[in-house]
Amino acid sequence: MPLPTTAREVRLTAAPAGLPAPEHFALVETPLPAPGPGQVLVRNRAFLVFPGLRTLIGGELAGLPLPPIRPGQALFGPALGEVLAAPADGPLRPGDLVTHLHGWRDHAVGDSADFTPVDGSLPDPVALLSPGSAGYGGLTRSAGVRAGDVVLVTGAAGAVGTVAGQVARLLGAARVIGTTGSPAKAARLTAELGYDAVLVRGAGPIREQLAEAAPDGIDVLLDTVGGDQLTAAVDAARPGARFALVGALAGQLAPDRLGGSSPAVVDTFRLLSQGVTVRGFRGQDHPDLEAQWRRQFGDWLRAGRITFPWTAVAGLDRAPQALPQLIGGRTFGATIVEV
Repeated sequence: MPLPTTAREVRLTAAPAGLPAPEHFALVETPLPAPGPGQVLVRNRAFLVFPGLRTLIGGELAGLPLPPIRPGQALFGPALGEVLAAPADGPLRPGDLVTHLHGWRDHAVGDSADFTPVDGSLPDPVALLSPGSAGYGGLTRSAGVRAGDVVLVTGAAGAVGTVAGQVARLLGAARVIGTTGSPAKAARLTAELGYDAVLVRGAGPIREQLAEAAPDGIDVLLDTVGGDQLTAAVDAARPGARFALVGALAGQLAPDRLGGSSPAVVDTFRLLSQGVTVRGFRGQDHPDLEAQWRRQFGDWLRAGRITFPWTAVAGLDRAPQALPQLIGGRTFGATIVEV
């Protein structure tokens, strides 16, 4: 069959003054170059919508390895695709499934090194789009969950939190508490994902809800939010508590910020007096983690000990609405566009 000569991609059309909305994005058709020497042509099946795009669009990128996204440029991110054409002397062949970072389009051309073959480590290739390694790494490398720990996961209904709560339990946590933005999500977290209690933002001070859910305090925090939820966690810390910071959504998704800062007020005296360890988790500091996570994730999935919750956005035509839906809290688990 002839190779496609055009592709559709989602572009940023204007820099938002606040949070991105559907009108800031457009689906456009663009010429698709034929793959050159050493290049691969892929037809995408699905891609992940991740909140870090808000930071890339806002332009506050200090310390980040990813480039900004300017008006007129296409969005990008983790994707799963099928090879249509590949170099004859390379490892890939037409029909192979690959992961890559050329999401937000239906076809992509790039250097062979940009595409990683799907190795069968997970029973469903779409699960390769899960950012669950961040939660796993935070719990195992930064916080070191121990048997009997009381664990708090902020942003529990997000792509990281829906998996991390299950991981904490599998690592031996005695009690797993989450936070979320709606009673409906809280009900799903307790009924479907094994959370013992879920604090609901807006249902009263988080500090008071946490004191009721964990009257003796918490041993571990996996924080994807920051802000007043981090403040409350510090107040609830037991002696020797370990905090792993893997996200900062309170500031990243604030309408009056640009996505690259997330101030929080914490009681430093309590950090000192309780001997609390606070570590920011960065995946690039643990180059072996992704392979370890995939093996463990695959074993747990096949054994039915863990699930991968995700919200499907059906079709590339709906992709311009996907990031605003995520920011608005209208998805559960990972948000994935099915191309």
